[in-house]
Amino acid sequence: MDSIAIVGGATLNGEIPISGAKNSAIKLMVASLLTDEPLRLTNMPRLADTRFLGKLMQHLGTRIEERDGEAGPETLLHTPEILSHFAPYDLVRQMRASFNVLGPLVARNGQAKVSLPGGCTIGARPVDLHLRAIEALGAQIDLHEGYVYAQAPRGLRGAEITFPFVSVGATEHAMLAAVLARGETVLNNAACEPEIEDLAICLNAMGARISGAGSPTILITGVDRLGGTTHAVISDRIEAGTYAVAAAMAGGEVRLTNTRPDLIEALLVKLEEAGVGVERTLDGVIIRRNGARLKSVDIDTAPYPGFATDLQAQFMALMTLADGESVIRETIFENRFMHAPELARLGADIAVSGGEARVQGVDHLEGAQVMATDLRASVSLVIAALAARGSTRVSRVYHLDRGFERLEEKLNACGANVRRIKGAGSADE
Repeated sequence: MDSIAIVGGATLNGEIPISGAKNSAIKLMVASLLTDEPLRLTNMPRLADTRFLGKLMQHLGTRIEERDGEAGPETLLHTPEILSHFAPYDLVRQMRASFNVLGPLVARNGQAKVSLPGGCTIGARPVDLHLRAIEALGAQIDLHEGYVYAQAPRGLRGAEITFPFVSVGATEHAMLAAVLARGETVLNNAACEPEIEDLAICLNAMGARISGAGSPTILITGVDRLGGTTHAVISDRIEAGTYAVAAAMAGGEVRLTNTRPDLIEALLVKLEEAGVGVERTLDGVIIRRNGARLKSVDIDTAPYPGFATDLQAQFMALMTLADGESVIRETIFENRFMHAPELARLGADIAVSGGEARVQGVDHLEGAQVMATDLRASVSLVIAALAARGSTRVSRVYHLDRGFERLEEKLNACGANVRRIKGAGSADE
């Protein structure tokens, strides 16, 4: 398996264009199952996760064409008919979001057999809320031998669904199913993430009737059919936040383009508290750090617009070099501090207790061999390595490829020394 080698010590200076959001693109791809007309997605990221989902959708009957458009990469998806209502384990297990094909298959085809997703290294992340929502819309749900069997031969019907806690995946899944249900659907305690709003914009352009997306209450009036459209994927706020932290850690001045500052405002405020220079622009943000030592800052992860759990590992890496102690509380996922022992191999001083990590800043980090444990943890190690003395080798970077497009190229364009080593890694991979 590939690994990544980083020689630390170089400051970052230049411009990094932000790609389309992975977390939005994969749900937008699934939306193409709801219509027999083509769906054209622009500003599409090219990632392992979009490839995994593409394989499953082709199995279900979707024709997929990737091409370079005038404004960058785009993907054309066309599902004239559902050729299979069966989503097998071997295809679903590669990415949890693949489970979201269940709702569209039932909404359009009246039936679906979808594998339950596999385990997750950052917590249980159960799909109970997904199943309750689809069941509330009138589907009969049965679980047997690791598969969900869903049937609604007379179609889905609108319902009022109140989520017991905020869930981005369940909110999106309910939206994808409810757009073709008869009558009105109300989603209470819905997730408010920008990706929810992006999905609603696309579905409405396809003919759906959704209002309130981006707020805790979403109203969906079902329609008989959806058509095709062209939609630009929202920029990836997690990628933008990741490079913002990387620039803050390595020092220098980096302009992030093709994004919106409001998408990562919670992070930008914390960076300013830490002493990082932040300038919000019309098409992104400029991050500056002149080498002065960072100040310690506490964070609590929270649903949007709070501090994103997907930026927690990156911010922890930043705090390893801050002056004083930082307290990081993870409130979204259990077991999401697995990067802490790997950061400790670089010299970080981190004490973890339950959902809280205390980070005592150190004078410097030193390069070492480390191992990625999940997507966001992997990039936190790269960020730390940029500021470490000497060389660092990060193994298991297949995690990284799931969510970051051309990471080495983007960092090296700003002066970093990052290179991929093909087919290399430790024996435990």
